[in-house]
Amino acid sequence: MKKQPLIRKGKLKDLDQISHNNLSMAFETEKKSLETKRTRKGTEFVLRGKVDAEYYVVEIEGWKIAAQLMITKEWSDWRACYFWWLQSVYTVPEERGKGYYGLLYEYVLKKAKETGACGLRLYVDRKNVKAIKIYEKYGMKKNNYEMYEVEF
Repeated sequence: MKKQPLIRKGKLKDLDQISHNNLSMAFETEKKSLETKRTRKGTEFVLRGKVDAEYYVVEIEGWKIAAQLMITKEWSDWRACYFWWLQSVYTVPEERGKGYYGLLYEYVLKKAKETGACGLRLYVDRKNVKAIKIYEKYGMKKNNYEMYEVEF
């Protein structure tokens, strides 16, 4: 009998899998080669609760992470509530098309509503048309803002 997927908060035991997925996601979606040790350290900070962020994962076969995302929260003084930002969204290639991202998205959407969040937000590279179509499928809409950044 095949086990049902388990949606849960990321744990320290997931460090290697999540770090690997983050490296894969950055290269696949933006052609960025991230520094392995730094990415692992950033992932570990989240999993140890050292920063205000959380990973959520879809676990299959009792151990394997099929999909993941990270939540960070941004306070809106205009709306007096938090927006939940979806980041590090990734489904491993061999598990795509099986509905795992949908399960994860619906789980996080429900949790955000339960806590009184304003809504969910994410940013996506305009060239990542495949991801844009997936997010639109789940009811996310493009807004009027452009993102600007400076990296150090």
